[in-house]
Amino acid sequence: MFEKSKWIRLPRNVVVGNGVRSAVVEVVDDLHLQGRPLFVTSPTPKEIAADPIAADFEAAGIDPAIVTVESASFDAVEAVIEAAEAEEASYLVGIGGGKAIDITKMASDHLNAGFLSVPTAASHDGILSNRGSVPDGDTRHSVAAEPPLAVVADTEILAEAPWELTTAGCADIISNYTAVMDWRLAQRLKDVEYSEYAAALSEMTAEILVDNADVIRPGLQESAWVVTKALMSSGVAMSIAGSSRPASGAEHLFSHQLDRLAPGAALHGHQVGVGSIMTAYLHGGDRGIWRDIRDALASIDAPTTAAELGLDDETVIEALTTCHEIRDRYTILGNGMNERAARDVATKTGVIG
Repeated sequence: MFEKSKWIRLPRNVVVGNGVRSAVVEVVDDLHLQGRPLFVTSPTPKEIAADPIAADFEAAGIDPAIVTVESASFDAVEAVIEAAEAEEASYLVGIGGGKAIDITKMASDHLNAGFLSVPTAASHDGILSNRGSVPDGDTRHSVAAEPPLAVVADTEILAEAPWELTTAGCADIISNYTAVMDWRLAQRLKDVEYSEYAAALSEMTAEILVDNADVIRPGLQESAWVVTKALMSSGVAMSIAGSSRPASGAEHLFSHQLDRLAPGAALHGHQVGVGSIMTAYLHGGDRGIWRDIRDALASIDAPTTAAELGLDDETVIEALTTCHEIRDRYTILGNGMNERAARDVATKTGVIG
């Protein structure tokens, strides 16, 4: 008897394009959301997006409450939960980069309330995914949560975001290549649950960015369009898989360990991009795709070396040799690399000099 079943939660509406910021009220109406919303944002996104959206709501006779978060933390999640309860908010709207959206996602999950995702930077695939990530001391916790009811991504706003945030989003997506390689390896060696559909979708998003790397440039809405679609596809892949496996492998373990060893040195997406160069080499050696990954990252001005990340060589080696201990997730790193092997791969790929 066949007894397998799965429940996949995805956004009902995804609105992407020029000027769609003004469509948030219409999206709320289409979802039949009632009551008062709580906007969760941070200082710069508040000025460029949250305040204009609030004016649209007020013109429609809706008075939104607004909470501004300064940093991503569990304290910030608690503050949003308390604000939502105090304001008797019926649903939440996350407006900003990864920080505001992840905090909104985790708070809405706790409150059992729906939320909308309104990204102001194409910096990571959490704008649509069912995962939330928040730093806690010298580590970062990734937890399961509900995906947004809808996503409204205005390419005019996204194109004006700091270029390094966009390149970090690109690098995060390009690293899907090695995340899927690790996932397949774990399925073969450890019988980890695997989804062909989610893996194929995740790989496709990486291919989109590698194939279009030469046309992704600052200030172009066409570039924001390509990157945002790829980020959303990656988020859908995670929702289908029911885990972060389609977009998180050894390259993410490497980045998380760098966060411990050199907190704040570089953006998460940039770190996983460099990690992906090395882990792709481990998967395929000189015949692998590591050069394609490196060249695509370089084409969009994303870091490809330790120096470009603002790190010294020894920090990279320490991260490579210890990051397998971050979590119980089987990857190409297995039970860990020794220092000589780590130095060899980092040197051959040009990550260290």
